[in-house]
Amino acid sequence: MEVDYIIVGCGLAGIAFCEELRTHSKSFIVFDNNSQCSSNVAGGLYNPVILKRFTSVWKSEEQLEVALPMYNRLERLLNIKLDYKIPVRRRLTSIEEQNDWFVASDKPELSQYMASTLIKNDNSYLEAKYSLGEVLKTGRIDTKSLILAYKSYLKANNQLFETEFDHEAIKFNTKTSDYKLFKAKHIVFSEGFGIKNNPFFKDLPLQGTKGELLTIHAPNLKLDYVLKSSVFVIPLGNDIYRIGATYEWKDKTNKITEAAKEELLAKLKVFLNCDFEVIDQVAGIRPTVSGRRPLVGRHEKHKNLYVLNGLGTRGVMIGPYVASKLYHYIEKEAPLDQEIDCSRFANSNLK
Repeated sequence: MEVDYIIVGCGLAGIAFCEELRTHSKSFIVFDNNSQCSSNVAGGLYNPVILKRFTSVWKSEEQLEVALPMYNRLERLLNIKLDYKIPVRRRLTSIEEQNDWFVASDKPELSQYMASTLIKNDNSYLEAKYSLGEVLKTGRIDTKSLILAYKSYLKANNQLFETEFDHEAIKFNTKTSDYKLFKAKHIVFSEGFGIKNNPFFKDLPLQGTKGELLTIHAPNLKLDYVLKSSVFVIPLGNDIYRIGATYEWKDKTNKITEAAKEELLAKLKVFLNCDFEVIDQVAGIRPTVSGRRPLVGRHEKHKNLYVLNGLGTRGVMIGPYVASKLYHYIEKEAPLDQEIDCSRFANSNLK
């Protein structure tokens, strides 16, 4: 069987690239062994402002221009709700932070995203005496539902193989790569932290950062916005909230830990004073890169092998944007931005 593309990995990056292929009528198949779950445990927020420092997310406007139409198309394709428009409000903790908010909201690149007036907290179950700053043009993508529905769509079209991809089984020809019963013009690896088991791209400096999230039931809280403080509080409906996330650099397992649970609860209780029950805890390894820029591009030696990885903590925004860049790089020979091109790590000894 001949196809234009083989995609390895069906998380946010893989799905975004599949959508590029589908909308351009390219044939493809996907291999995914369900080993990586960072997309499944993501908060799913799209937010153009870095709320720790009140600065703009890299290419936020360009990212949203690509991402939001893609999720809209996916809602129609899969017949499910994915994009939940919801404001994000930053809990301010001092007069100094209030002043920093006003200064940032006056900057040209941030004025369209940061409200110029603060919102007084009227929720008696929150401690927020210095008010809340509201970020505009934000929302939440239901990443878990997206991945489950997209895999079902691929299965129905005989395009998904839920099995381990054997990198050693690739045989290189002049114009195609053979993989078992398939011939492909291009192979794109979107394996998340699983790249560490990929002999062609394992030396790229993808670090991997473990994150854990809690889900709580808080019937009295009644938030209709995402709250950002030392942790995020994300409403999921029916008085259910997602709390996250932790950052752990040494542990590279998907196992939940009591230490992470205690850390999240301690931070939450600083500003939340209502009763709640922890009903779930999940963990995953985010594909993070030093410098916070993804890994996109072509293998140095094998010219029909590509990588699309390193989306980090903002995968719902950046994934569609870099997937589009990679597609046009392959099909139209459009140059990649050096900030994302994996060739910037030319000394990584790609084999």
